[in-house]
Amino acid sequence: MSEHRRKPPQPQEGGRAAARRGQSAPSGRRASPRGATGSLSGTYGSGGEERAYGGRAEARRAAQRSGGGGRRRAAPDSAGRGPGRGRGRAAPPSRTRIIDYPRAGRYGAARWVPSWRLVTGLFIAFFGSLVAVAGIGYALVGVPDPAKTAQAQNNVYYWDNGSQMVSTGGETNRQIIPYSKIPKEMRYAVMSAENKTFETDSGIDPMGIARALFNMAKGGETQGGSTITQQYVKNAMLDDQSQTLSRKFKELFISIKVGAQEPKEEVMAGYLNTAYFGREAYGIQAAARAYFNKEADKLNASECAFLAAVLKGATYYDPAGAPEIDPVAATAEKNRKRATERWRWILDEMVKDKRISAAERAKYTTFPKIESPRSNTALGGQVGYLVALAKAYIIKNTDITESQLRQGGYEIHTTFSKKKVDQLSKAVEKVRKENIKPKLRPKTDTHVEFGGASVDPDSGAIRAIYGGSDATKHFTNNADQTGAQVGSTFKPFVLAAAMKWGVRDKDGDPVQAQDERTIVSPKSLFSGQNDLKIRNYDGTVWQNEDGEEWLQANDGDESYGTPPNYNIDLREAMRVSANSAFVQLGMDVGLDKVKESAVDAGLLQDSLTGTGFPSFSIGISDPSAIRMAGAYATFAASGKQRDLYSVKEVEDKTGVVFQHQDVAKTKQAFTSKVADNVTDVLKTVVDEGTGTAAQLTGRDVAGKTGTTDGNKSAWFVGYTPQLSTAIGMYRMDDDEKQKNRQFLEMYGTGGQQSIHGASFPAEIWHDYMEQALKGEESVDFPEPEPIGVIVNDDPDPTPTPTVTESDDEDTEPSPTPTETESEPSPTPSKPCNNPFDPTCNTDTGGTDTGGTDTGGTDGGVTATPTETEGSSRGNGNGGGLFGGTDG
Repeated sequence: MSEHRRKPPQPQEGGRAAARRGQSAPSGRRASPRGATGSLSGTYGSGGEERAYGGRAEARRAAQRSGGGGRRRAAPDSAGRGPGRGRGRAAPPSRTRIIDYPRAGRYGAARWVPSWRLVTGLFIAFFGSLVAVAGIGYALVGVPDPAKTAQAQNNVYYWDNGSQMVSTGGETNRQIIPYSKIPKEMRYAVMSAENKTFETDSGIDPMGIARALFNMAKGGETQGGSTITQQYVKNAMLDDQSQTLSRKFKELFISIKVGAQEPKEEVMAGYLNTAYFGREAYGIQAAARAYFNKEADKLNASECAFLAAVLKGATYYDPAGAPEIDPVAATAEKNRKRATERWRWILDEMVKDKRISAAERAKYTTFPKIESPRSNTALGGQVGYLVALAKAYIIKNTDITESQLRQGGYEIHTTFSKKKVDQLSKAVEKVRKENIKPKLRPKTDTHVEFGGASVDPDSGAIRAIYGGSDATKHFTNNADQTGAQVGSTFKPFVLAAAMKWGVRDKDGDPVQAQDERTIVSPKSLFSGQNDLKIRNYDGTVWQNEDGEEWLQANDGDESYGTPPNYNIDLREAMRVSANSAFVQLGMDVGLDKVKESAVDAGLLQDSLTGTGFPSFSIGISDPSAIRMAGAYATFAASGKQRDLYSVKEVEDKTGVVFQHQDVAKTKQAFTSKVADNVTDVLKTVVDEGTGTAAQLTGRDVAGKTGTTDGNKSAWFVGYTPQLSTAIGMYRMDDDEKQKNRQFLEMYGTGGQQSIHGASFPAEIWHDYMEQALKGEESVDFPEPEPIGVIVNDDPDPTPTPTVTESDDEDTEPSPTPTETESEPSPTPSKPCNNPFDPTCNTDTGGTDTGGTDTGGTDGGVTATPTETEGSSRGNGNGGGLFGGTDG
C-alpha cells in the first residue's frame, strides 16, 4: 500500500484536517482527496515549468510538530518518485497504459470489470481480424480441378473377341453424363429438397446455416446447412473429408469462388454426377440403373423425387434396408416408411416451389417400384476374378497407377475367352454337383475347393481361369493363389534339369563335380525301390537335421523295377510316378539346378519352398494354377517361355495407352531337344500311365498327375500344342479371411477312398479340354531328337551289360526289366484287395490306377519340415501370377 494511503498518527492539535485546510487556504484550491494520482503533466506541468509543493510540505511539517515532534517515518520506495517527495501524494504512473486492464482507480472486483470502451475495441479488433483472415483465405484458396479428384468412372472390360465383359470400376460405379441428359425433374427435386435458393445464391446460404445451427441447438433433427454448391465442392474437389475446422473453412471459401465463377448448370451436373446414391452407385446414371434399371434421362418426376430422398442417406432410405450396417433402424420396413414419407414431401415441395404443377403431382400417388439390389451381380461368378486379375496386371505392367485406374474411363481388352471361361466353370461345377455332397458327408466333403487356369502356349495369354464358386461369395482367387502343394506335377522340372545340365559326376573330385556333368536320357536308370536311401553326389547317405538317414517312400509303399536293385528308367518312373527315382535324380542334378529349371519354365521363386531338402523334387512348393499352366506351356512351345498376361490393350479418351506386345518377352528357357523330350515322356503318362483319364479324342496330350502327402491336395496339369491347363483340388478349413489356414485330408471326399490327380482333377481337365478345343485342328507334338546318354545310377550295380550312350532313339539299349511293360504291376492277375493298390488291374473307366500318383510332399520314413512349411504358408500369395494377387 502506498505511503500516502497509510493512516498516520493523529495530531493532537488540529490534526491533518487542519493542516489540509491550512494548505488550501493560500491558493484558494480544494485539497486533493487521498489516493488521487497525479498525471505526468500534472506533476511536471507543461512547457517545463516546475510545480511548487511548498504549501503542503509546510502544512505536514507543522502538523507533525504540533503532534509532539513525532518521528517521521521513512516512505517506502513505492511511495514517491524520488528524494524529497511527500508521502501523502500518490506517485504518478511512469507511462499511460494502452489497455487499462485491470482498471486503474478501481478496487476489488471492479478492477476486473472491463469498460465499454475496452469491450467495443476488442469486438472491433476481433471482427476485423476475421475479415482479414477470410480475405486472405479467399485470396489464397484456388478452385481445384474436379477432373483430378472425383471424376472416377467405370472401366469397361472386353473379352478377347471384342465383346463387352463388364462395365465396372475399381471402387467407383459411375458413368458421367452431360447436363443435357439430366432430367429437369431431377434438378428440381434436389433443389426443393436441399437448396431452394440454388439458382440465386452465391454458393453458400448463411440463413440455411443459421437455421441448421438453431434447429440443432434446440434439440431438433440434425440437418445440414450446406448448399448444393458446397456438397459438390466436398464430393468433387476435396480429397480430405475430415470434419476439421480448417477443412470446413476451405470448403466454404472454395464454394464461394465456385458460386461466383462456375455456371449453375455445371455445378448441378457436377453434383449429380458425383453424389453417392447407395448400392455402390455414384452419380445419377449409375443410380438410375441400380434402382430402376433404366437410363437417367428416362426417369420421371416420381423416380427423381425418390433418388433425391436417397441422397439424404442410402443406409436409411434404401427400401431394401441395410441391416448389416444397422440391424435396428435400417430394416427394410423402416427404410421404406422413411423413404415414402420423404418422397411424398419432396413432390409436395416441388409443387410449392412451382417446379412442377399440381396436376403433374397428382399423377404420382403410389411409391415407385424399386429394383432389388444388384450391385454385385456384374462381378458375380468368374467375372470378378477376371477383373481382379486384369487390374493387377495393369498396375504391375503399365504406367497406369492404382489411383488412376480407380478414376476409371479406360477400355481394357483382355485375353479371356468367354467360351473357355464358361466351359471351365461348367466342368468344375459338374464334378462338384455329382460328387461333392457336404450335407451327406459333412466330415469329408466340406471346404472342398477347386482352382484352374488355361494358357495359350504360343503367346502366354491367359484364356480362362476358375477362381472359385463365385467372386462375390468366395473372395480368394483359387487360380492365382492357394498355398496348395503341387506334388508330383513338379517332377517334369527335375527331368528338364537333368536333360539341360546333366547329373554330377560322382566318380570325380567333389569340388569339381559341379562342372563335370553327364546329360541324361529318358532311358537312364534309377532305383524305384520303396524306402530308398537318398545319396548325395559323393555317395554319402543324406541325413536330416537330426542326423537321421533319409528313406524315400513311394505311394502305397510300392517298389518299382526288378529286385534286387529295382532299376527303372526315367520314362517309366514318370509313368508310374515313382518318388524315389526322382528324389535321387534331383540330388544328382543338384537342387539348385532343379530350382533354376522351375524358374526358367515360369514359376515364381517365392513360390518354391524347401529347396534344400530332397523332397523339393516331388512338389512341396505351392505355385498357382496359372503359373503351373504357364510353366507346362513352356514345354508345349518347345522350350520358349513367354510372359503370362491377361490384358492385350488399354485405351482411354486419348487413344491406346498400352499394348502388351510392346512389353512382351520371350526367352528360350530350354532347347527344343530338352523340351520336346520332356513332352514325349509326359505323353507316356497320359497314354498309358497315371493320367489316362485325361486322354482326348484324336489329339496328342502330355501331362502329369500330382497328389500330396496326407492327401491334402490333388492336381492334373496337361497340355496340347494349342492349350495348357492346370486343375487343382484341395480342402482348407476355417474362413478364407483367416491367416495360417490348415489344409485338410481328402480321404473319403467325394465318396472315394482318397483323392488323387487321376480322379476329379483329371476328369475336370478332360471335360473342359474336349469342349475348349472342339472345332480346332488336331496338332501333333514335334518328334523329339535323341538326347543324352543312359546313366545307371545304381550304387551297387549287378554284372549286367552297361549301355553308355543312346544317340539314336531307334537304337534300343539293353532292355530293362520294366521297359516293355504297359503296366507297373508284376502280374495282371494279382488279386485286387485294395482298389488303390498300384498293382491292381481294376478298370476304373479309363483311369489307369496302376501306380496312382500321390507325389509325396514327404513320403519318407523320417519326418521333414516340409509339411509344416506347406501348412504354415496357408493362403499365402507366393504362388500368385505376379507374386501376389496380381494378374
